[in-house]
Formats: sequence, C-alpha cells, structure tokens
Amino acid sequence: MKPFFCPNISVSTETTDDNGERGTLFFDASCSFCRSLARRFAPLLRSRRFTIAPAPAPLAEILLVTPCDGVFGGAEAILHIARRVWWAFPLRLFAAMPGGRAALRRGYRWVAARRHCMGGACAMRRRGNWPAWMPLIALPALAILLTARLPAWVEMWAIAGAIFAGCKWLSWRECGPPGVAPIRSLVYLFLWPGMDAAAFLDARNVPPTPVLAEWIFAGAKTAFGAVLVCIAARRTGNPLNPLLAGWIGMAGLIFFLHFGAFHLIALGWQSRGIDAEPIMRMPIAARSLGDFWGRRWNRGFNDLAHRFVYLPVCRRAGAGVATMAAFLASGLVHEMAISVPARGGYGLPTLYFLIQGAGLLLERSQAGRRLGLRRGIRGRLFALIVAGAPAYWLFHPLFVARVIHPFLEVVP
Repeated sequence: MKPFFCPNISVSTETTDDNGERGTLFFDASCSFCRSLARRFAPLLRSRRFTIAPAPAPLAEILLVTPCDGVFGGAEAILHIARRVWWAFPLRLFAAMPGGRAALRRGYRWVAARRHCMGGACAMRRRGNWPAWMPLIALPALAILLTARLPAWVEMWAIAGAIFAGCKWLSWRECGPPGVAPIRSLVYLFLWPGMDAAAFLDARNVPPTPVLAEWIFAGAKTAFGAVLVCIAARRTGNPLNPLLAGWIGMAGLIFFLHFGAFHLIALGWQSRGIDAEPIMRMPIAARSLGDFWGRRWNRGFNDLAHRFVYLPVCRRAGAGVATMAAFLASGLVHEMAISVPARGGYGLPTLYFLIQGAGLLLERSQAGRRLGLRRGIRGRLFALIVAGAPAYWLFHPLFVARVIHPFLEVVP
C-alpha cells in the first residue's frame, strides 16, 4: 500500500524548529486527493503548530514525526493531532470505546488503498524502485573506472558529477509530480542543482520575484569565492602554508558554487516563476545543530537523504536510528568524492558525519534540552563547535595534498 498521507523536507532529520512546533506531517505528493486534503487542512495544522509537507511514495500512510512523543502513522497520527483540536472530541471519544481504535485503523487503511481513485483521480503512478536507483549505483562506479589513471582532481569531479546525476535522476523519477511537461523535466535535470523535484516541477508553485538586493548578495558571494580560489592558487607553492592554501581553495570553491553561482541560478528561475529555493540558507545564522543540517546547509542533498533514508528508517526503527542512518549515508557519499580520489583517509569523512548525528541526538535529548542546546547562544555555539571543529577530518590532509593542491595548480 502506498501512503495516504506522507513529504519533503530537508537531511534532514530536524522536523521541528525552536519555536515550539509539535511535529511534521508528511503526505503523498503523487496523490491528488491527498494534496487537496493537505491544502484544506494546512491552516488548521499550522494554527496548532504542526508543519505539513509532501513526501515520496515509499511510505504506506501519513507519517507524523514529533520531537518528544515519537513517530505516528495513519490513524494514530490523526488521533495524535486530534488531541490538539477541541472539536475533534467525538473522534477521540470513539477511539476510546472498545474496538473503536481498531475500527479507525481499518477505515483509514480502506481509504488509503483507494485514495488515487478519489477526487476524480484514478491514475496511480506505479514504479519499480530499482530503475530509479541504478544510475546512482552505476554512474559513480563507471566514473571511478574511467578516471583511475587520470589526475586525482579529475577523478574527484567525475565522481561528484556522477553522484549528482544519480541523485537528480532518483529525485525526478520518484518525487516529481505526474503530468509534468517534458521541457520542465529537462530543465530540472540539467539546469538546476537542487533536489526538490516536487516543488520545482509543480507549475502551481509561483515564488515572489527576487529583488535587486538578492541579486547583489548572490553576485558578491560568487565574486568572493572566485577571489579565494585565485588567492589559494597562488599560495600552493608556498611550503609554509600548504594545508592553509588548500583550505582557502576549498572555501573558495564552496562559496563560488554552493553559496554564489547556485544562488544566482535559483534567482534566475524564481524570476521566471519557478519555485527554486537556494540550497544554502545562511548557515552562519543556524540557531542549533539541527537547524544547521536540517534547513540551512546543502538542502539539495539533505532533501534526498531525508526522503530516501531518514523517513523509511524512521518508520521502522525510530527517529534516533534514522538520524544516524541519514548521516552515515552522507558520510559514505563523501567518502566516494573525497577519500577515493585521494587514495587515503578512508573512514574520516564518515566519522565526521557520525559525530554530527551523535551531536544532533544529544541536542534533542533531555540533557540537551536542559543545557539549552536547541536555542540561543548555547545552541549557536554548540552548532559551530560540532559542525566546525571536526571538519579537519572531513577534508583531511591527504585530500588537500593529493586532490585540492593539484587542482589549484591548473586554475588560471
């Protein structure tokens, strides 16, 4: 059975913010009946401090992820929300009667199984999972084989590009809404770095037109990144600061691409009426570690990891295991693009992301709440220390020496 209700947020593992939100409800974006209900009940849910968001098809029912009470699916999710709605008292009373809860579950399953034939929509898009995953497996392997004898920095870009292409295909194949015009799909696949297919491909999502200040800010970040790369390229020959030059170069590349050029592309599509949010949302302003990874840093990959790792694992094993699984997946992806071309440092990028997962679990724990790690100056400092201090292991010295330095030497 496919999900009657289920979403689309970011790695994300952070489902509530620091403003007292009670949880996130995920629904099936491929179901027109579900989308209609989501639009109808979104104001009610937001007024009760619940977030509602679309999800990919793998779930079998709506999924409510809460910060303290756990994960609820199907009828249980509805009953949990009903506790916050005074006029839903008859539903709660019926559930408390002998056999009432079981009847609600059976009724929910009956509706969920027929949801694609409600509201005038009977075209269920059935897809096998393995064709969507094949490019993500085959393309990086092919990139490694074809670039094994080429310079390490060529292999790095080839592997990164192959992983990106596989992720793009997966997001389009599994998360894109039905009936999308072919030209819009091609634009999404080849001219947009984000992974939120449901938002980008839905013609009904029309963002506000960007203002001049946004263009100036994005252009300034692009120029700043280019300056850092040029400075690093001229310092690689200095034997006193080889590691520093490499780090400056990596920071420049991230600023130039992720913060700058990708932001400019997002503004370009927004000006054409396409919902394309920047993949970086001021990470320096993160109020907590969960806010940093869940909403601000590289939202393109986070969206994908959340949909295809966090949510399925969360349903089966709980939020804690799902959090670690999502960060483990991120670590393995970075191993491919960092340690493989460097021919060393294996395990260090994975260790970095496992530390992030452990930090996030600590932040969400009772001890973390008592220490105030989810808000205020303590939350910001905790995020800065946990995300920043172990970054030496993510971009380890072998990667800097064998990949980044040779790349900077060819930068004009």
